Amino acid sequence: MSNLTSLTNALAGGALIGAASAGLILVNGRVAGISGILGGAIKGRAGLWRWAFLAGLTAAGLIAQTFSFQVGSSTGEIPANVPTLLLAGALVGLGTAIGSGCTSGHGVCGIANLSPRSFVATMVFIAVAAATVFAVRHLGI
Repeated sequence: MSNLTSLTNALAGGALIGAASAGLILVNGRVAGISGILGGAIKGRAGLWRWAFLAGLTAAGLIAQTFSFQVGSSTGEIPANVPTLLLAGALVGLGTAIGSGCTSGHGVCGIANLSPRSFVATMVFIAVAAATVFAVRHLGI
């Protein structure tokens, strides 16, 4: 995939995330923190909107695959085994609980609302992600 195509896909994805986040807060008065939306849906909190939002996220991925958009690796396969994915999911869940939110809640919505707490949380997310990439790619961990 060319750099221009990657940039175009990233810009389109960012615009869609921004539109969905703005739409949710304008229509429903809710912040688009995906971990909170998913957690609320699983716990049975009131609001069909949670399931509709999650269905929209899932549908977007399926539509992208159906129309052969480049999503993830070029083969469309996830380069990890099931135990690794389960551990990663559990760690993400733990991190969102400790950080009182996820990258979408803090990084997209919180920073847009000029929240100092969200700014700090997002900087921590980025620093940990950079350290993880360095450890995996250069230290072989």
